[in-house]
Amino acid sequence: MYKVFVDGWQGTTGLRIAERLAEREDIEPVILEDAARKDIFRRLEAMKSSDITVLCLPDDAAREIASLAPDKARIIDASTAHRTSPGWVYGMPELGLDLREKIALAKRVANPGCHASGVTAIIYPLIKSGVLTPEALVSATSITGYSGGGKKMIAEYEEKNYMYPRPYSPGQNHKHLAEITYVTGLKNAPVFVPVVAPFYSGMMVTVPLHISELNGIDSPERLNELYSDFYVGGVIRSGEIYENGFASAGMLSGRDDMIISVNGNGERLTVTAVFDNLGKGASGACLQNMNIMLGINERTGLNI
Repeated sequence: MYKVFVDGWQGTTGLRIAERLAEREDIEPVILEDAARKDIFRRLEAMKSSDITVLCLPDDAAREIASLAPDKARIIDASTAHRTSPGWVYGMPELGLDLREKIALAKRVANPGCHASGVTAIIYPLIKSGVLTPEALVSATSITGYSGGGKKMIAEYEEKNYMYPRPYSPGQNHKHLAEITYVTGLKNAPVFVPVVAPFYSGMMVTVPLHISELNGIDSPERLNELYSDFYVGGVIRSGEIYENGFASAGMLSGRDDMIISVNGNGERLTVTAVFDNLGKGASGACLQNMNIMLGINERTGLNI
C-alpha cells in the first residue's frame, strides 16, 4: 500500500485526484482535515510520511512548500510553478528522451498544463523529427470546457448559463506559452487562441500547417504515419476524430487518453489533439506520472 499526500485537495484538480485515489486498493490517500490544511508543519509531516506528494496549489504556494520539502520527498506539482524549472522532470512520458525512465527515478515532476499538453503533443514530434525547424512560426487554437478555470469559473458558468464560446487572453501572454516553447524547443511562442466553451469538460487543440513548410511531408497520410510511429506506448495515439464531417471537443470527456488526428489535403493540413482537460490535461496525467514513479503499470486506474 502506497501513501499519497494531496496538498490542496479542495480545488478542482485536487478534489478529482483525491476522489480517484480513494477508488484505488493499492493507494492510501493522505488528506489533511480543514483545520490543518494550512499548517505548514502538518503538511511537511504528511509529505515526509508519504511515498508521493501531489501539489494542487496556486503557483506561489507550490513554490513555497517545494522549497521547504525534504530532499527525499517525491513530488508531483500540478501547478504552473515548476514546468520550466531546472531540476524538475516534465511529466509527459510519451515525449521520449528517456522521459519515462527519468520520471520513474525523479524526486520532482512537473505535471503538464492542459492547453500545453495538446500543443506540445502536436509540435514536439515535428521538431524532434526535423519536419519543422525550431524557428518555425506556428499558431494554435485550444477549446476547453469551463471546468479548466477551477471552482470560480465553474460557478460562474453554471450561474450565468453562457451559450457561446469565449476566447480569452488576447494579449498573447497565456501562462502556458513559456511551457510550450521550453518543452517543444520552438524559438518563437505560437500565436495562441485559447477558448472557453459552454460545456463542462473536454478539450480540442488544433494547429494549422502548410505542407510546403514541412520537411519530408507530402500528404496528410505521411504526417499521420509520423505520429503513429512516434506515439507508441503511453496514452497518446493517432486516430480519426471526424464523423460525418464534424469533430467534438468532448469526444474524450471523462477519459485519460489523447487522440492526434491529421486532416487536410496536399496543400494545407490541420493537426488536432482531442482529450479531456481534467483527464490527460490534469488528473489523468498526474496519476500516470504517479504510477510510473511508484513502479506501477502506468495505465493503472486510468480510464482509457
